[in-house]
Amino acid sequence: MSSDFGYIISITELYSQAVIFLKTRKQAYGTANIIGKTVERLRKERGISQKDFISKMQVMGCDMNPTSYSKLEGQVRIATDKEIYVIAKILNVPLEELFQNSNEDD
Repeated sequence: MSSDFGYIISITELYSQAVIFLKTRKQAYGTANIIGKTVERLRKERGISQKDFISKMQVMGCDMNPTSYSKLEGQVRIATDKEIYVIAKILNVPLEELFQNSNEDD
């Protein structure tokens, strides 16, 4: 029994270490929306992959595919009101927080 417990902890530790290494953005941000950069930052701070985030959005009734979501974060396409609402709920932040620091350049 104790060896099984040790194995579970090892897998958990491995997973938590793997989540830290999220990909960095390869292309410059666009100008089609003002929340994408903040959404990306908040998602990464929480250690959520794009794939898992998209799944959460789909469960909440927001039809999304990886390409469309990547374009939203990259500010290459507009974000609908429904998407913004669902994203705020998933990230557990007020809607207004998605719009903060949106005018600052990195």
